Amino acid sequence: MTDQDQRRVTLTRDSMGRYTVRNDRGGSVTTSSGTDELSPVELLLAGIAGCTAVDVDTVTSRRAEPESFEIEVTADKVKDEHGNHLKDIEVTFRVRFPDDEGGEAARTILPSLVRRSHEEFCTVSRTIMLGAEVTSRLE
Repeated sequence: MTDQDQRRVTLTRDSMGRYTVRNDRGGSVTTSSGTDELSPVELLLAGIAGCTAVDVDTVTSRRAEPESFEIEVTADKVKDEHGNHLKDIEVTFRVRFPDDEGGEAARTILPSLVRRSHEEFCTVSRTIMLGAEVTSRLE
């Protein structure tokens, strides 16, 4: 049995090569290619970073407020017999907590949370790792 909770975004064209993506709650982000804005590929990497950040930050911050919290996601964009795609996606955490009891508690659980986010919690990276069928339709 699966537990389903449908998610949806809608993209509209602003101008040639520039688009705004909106969710049902009113949030939005602009994307384009060849400008300073995030490209669609970078938004995918941002999705991985944001998803795993929520997993890790939510729990560690109950123990201590981080002094710094940064996640870098890198990937190689390739074009081969499978078409354009990313490979060798790497997620690097740079998290620092204060040198006190709460900070020590947060540091102690950090490796486990990073692992569990990767193996179980982060919907974005889990979807990439497991693979999901993407279909297109024209209305």
